[in-house]
Amino acid sequence: MADRANPSHIQQRPIYGSTTVPRSNNINHPIASLLRQLQPHAPSYSGQLFGFLAFFISGGILLLLTGITVTASVLGFIAFLPIIIISSPIWIPLFLLVTGFLSLAGFVFGTAAVVSWMYRYYKGMHPIGSDQVDYARSRIYDTAAHVKDYAGGYFHGKLKDAAPGA
Repeated sequence: MADRANPSHIQQRPIYGSTTVPRSNNINHPIASLLRQLQPHAPSYSGQLFGFLAFFISGGILLLLTGITVTASVLGFIAFLPIIIISSPIWIPLFLLVTGFLSLAGFVFGTAAVVSWMYRYYKGMHPIGSDQVDYARSRIYDTAAHVKDYAGGYFHGKLKDAAPGA
């Protein structure tokens, strides 16, 4: 009678939604041991859910801030448009003057940097990037020599075909 109250051959089923695994009396069963080894490695979807939730919340906040910024910019432009139109005879020449000065300064700085690099390169001081320039120069020279050798053989064969007795 005691065996009928708690029989070991009846399989216990887990409750739906439960995370507990029912204990079995057969501990040495290979499938049971495999499942026990795989259970800690089961994927957790709570991290992904939290990531999606954070993504949508931050995206919504950024979208709201973008809307506020665009609205404030348009309203500010509308509010200051009369002042901008009245003072435009001052702003346009000032803009052209500042743009021209910054462009000239940039061109002078770039030219000075290139001239300085070339001076150090030809003096043998090995500035930054000189190894790549040397490598490119050797590749160009090798390619030119290869093309010259190939073209010489090609044209030599064509000359033989054109003048067989030569």
